[in-house]
Amino acid sequence: MTTTADETTVRRTHGSGPRADAFDRRLIAPMMLGSLLNPINSSMLAVALVPIGIALGAPPAETAWLVTALYLATSVGQPVVGRLVDTYGPRPLYLVSTALVGIAGVLGALAPNIGTLVAARVLIGFGTCAGYPAAMYLIRSESRRTGQDSPAGILSLLAVTNQVVAVIGPTLGGALIAIGGWRAIFTVNVPLSVACLVLGALYLPRVPGTGGPRRRLDAVGIAAFSAMLVAAMLFLMKPRVAHWYELVVALLAGAAFVWRERRVDDPFIDLRVLGGNRPLLSTYVRQVLATTVSYSLLYGYTQWLEATRGLSASDAGLLLLPMFLCAIAVTAISGRRPAVRPKLLVGAVTLVVACALLLAVDAQTSIAVLAGIALVAGVPQGLNGLANQNALYYQADPERIGASAGLLRTFTYLGAIASSAATATFFDDGATTAGMRDLAWFMLAAAVALVVVTLLDRSLRRTGARTT
Repeated sequence: MTTTADETTVRRTHGSGPRADAFDRRLIAPMMLGSLLNPINSSMLAVALVPIGIALGAPPAETAWLVTALYLATSVGQPVVGRLVDTYGPRPLYLVSTALVGIAGVLGALAPNIGTLVAARVLIGFGTCAGYPAAMYLIRSESRRTGQDSPAGILSLLAVTNQVVAVIGPTLGGALIAIGGWRAIFTVNVPLSVACLVLGALYLPRVPGTGGPRRRLDAVGIAAFSAMLVAAMLFLMKPRVAHWYELVVALLAGAAFVWRERRVDDPFIDLRVLGGNRPLLSTYVRQVLATTVSYSLLYGYTQWLEATRGLSASDAGLLLLPMFLCAIAVTAISGRRPAVRPKLLVGAVTLVVACALLLAVDAQTSIAVLAGIALVAGVPQGLNGLANQNALYYQADPERIGASAGLLRTFTYLGAIASSAATATFFDDGATTAGMRDLAWFMLAAAVALVVVTLLDRSLRRTGARTT
């Protein structure tokens, strides 16, 4: 097997180096810890929105910006950082980004008002952008070095870290709030950041991403993309005829973004590549639909459990524990099987069932039934993210794996933004049962669309299939 200059550098920086035919296990700890920073910060907040709103006198429409701020920052930051990982290698981006998470943790712990908390969440959004692209880059480079075409076990472990940790987040968040109040969900970022910095400094290789020329960032494209997301979000949070100008700004910014990206030599998001890679584009669409539903469940259902069902933050977190346990089991069982299509079909159909069950809940629904709904929701939680991640691994250009992985996270948080907007709209008068049912109908529509998109994608029959 031919050894590239980058792979030789990896071996030298690792001292004696790993076995030639085995994944370097010293990379696993920094990879997994760095990649979990984003989902854990996304999900812990689910049980903290109500306590924060009470403590700071902020209504649900304002606390929703704590969710949206992280997603907007991540949606823009992920593809930028992914491209930088491809160019400079994972180490510098990983270290700088995880340091930002620690700074944001201190800021959030000391925040006197909702505005400062939103700023802390923006920093967390940017700070958590490097972990996942860096992990995908390292998995791809180790695959080349070892000659293993499909490191299914490592991909499965990454999926557990990113998808299942998102489910345990409310349970952990509830426990932290019970011990130290809602500020503890920010404080916990400080030791996590320190651990990432230590592990990253010790084990991440000092290598360039591609060995090619340094790329200039497309500042105009980034600005247009950001303006489009912010304007669209402002309109969707409170869709009113009087706010028509926000929708116009979003459409104009979107048109400017497409025009710019199709003409610049080194675009922020290469729309031409996406247009020529329909399987990858379908994966991004599935990710939007799946995460729209999963984040609506995570935030909307949790707020309803606290505000209408009357559960405490810690009890609401515990009630979601069956979802965590089920997702762990499903991922462990299916993770080493490389075929993607069966995972997506089962995950999409089960998501439809979970959304349909939510239509029947009310303030008198028993705890056993509510826990059962969480259990059913754990199946798609353990399958959809894993399957889309594995599909991207096979579909993306190897030289753009960091950027492609970052863009997957961007589409993840486009779904989360849609979820946040829907939750703010349907819970405009609070997290009532009527609002929960309206949100469930919205989720059901997205889940049905996920089934349709999966069935129509013929490329999935080959994606992940073993070759001889």
